[in-house]
Amino acid sequence: MSPRRRILLVGVLALLAGFFVPNMVKSLLELLWGQAQWFCGLATIGAVCEPGRPFVPLLPLVTQLLVLVAAGFAVWGAARWCLRPVHDLATPIANLGPQNLGYRIRRGGRDELAGLSRAIDDMLDRVTAGYEGQRRFAANASHELRTPLAVQRTLIEVGMAQSLTGEQLELLTAQLLATNERNERLIEGLLALSESDQGLRSSTPQRLEQIVTGVLAAYADRAAEAGVTVESRLSPRIVTGERVLLERLVTNLVENGIKYNREGGRLVVTVGGDPALTVTNSGQSVPAEAVDGLFEPFRRLARDRTNQGGGAGLGLAIARSITQAHGGIIAARPGEDGGLRVDVHLPSVG
Repeated sequence: MSPRRRILLVGVLALLAGFFVPNMVKSLLELLWGQAQWFCGLATIGAVCEPGRPFVPLLPLVTQLLVLVAAGFAVWGAARWCLRPVHDLATPIANLGPQNLGYRIRRGGRDELAGLSRAIDDMLDRVTAGYEGQRRFAANASHELRTPLAVQRTLIEVGMAQSLTGEQLELLTAQLLATNERNERLIEGLLALSESDQGLRSSTPQRLEQIVTGVLAAYADRAAEAGVTVESRLSPRIVTGERVLLERLVTNLVENGIKYNREGGRLVVTVGGDPALTVTNSGQSVPAEAVDGLFEPFRRLARDRTNQGGGAGLGLAIARSITQAHGGIIAARPGEDGGLRVDVHLPSVG
């Protein structure tokens, strides 16, 4: 029986008791009093009742106290009986933990506890997804760090195993330096992702078009080396947030737009009303079903994890985290001429 029906039943019984019990107690007391009067009226027993006559006026009070005590026990028992389904539900919930996140209550019915059970199951689905995401993140981070470290170890062992000429030593040093730089980029990306996940330390009005202008100026030479034409369509736009994180957001999107472009391609950066920022690049066609996965850490379109771009696969994940920290939404879709279009929606300053 659901708690609602139990409470309803207890309420009905309480109303009936409130209506009938006083009359029943009154009739019972009158009956007992009549019997006591008859009993004490007997000549042979009258002397026995004399010591108790001073306490006769207290009998109604004693009776009321007994009724109140009985009613208190009845209410306590009724409350336990009504809440018994909640107690039964609490037991399986208490057994949930990281080792059995797959457990679900799955209580049937349409009552309140069934609705609560379904809500708890839905919450566990979300918690499980987040927990599994953290596990995948840790595994992917370990993989990304282990690969360049293994390369470094191999290069060092080769250098120690034999004498190297100047040319070989220079090549070995360049390879070690490139591997070390990749590690630095990965660690920097992990730190940036961690900082953006912690939220904003300060929030002040920022001119988004000025931030974009500075980032595009910093990447002008890299775009020219990659043969990518950069177009900017910047309108005045003020957003509230932290300048360092906003710069990192724009930097990641622009860097990805250049890195995963093609020679002779275009990168179009737009600042406007809504979306506040749009970055579109021409490049490899992106399947629509693969777009959402690109925002996951260490997820790349290329199957090879160590892609030619040298990135750690954290650019869009950091961009999403920064956007969420600013109360915005980031979305992507395949570009009309290949590549990717990323839209960043940020709250306007009131």
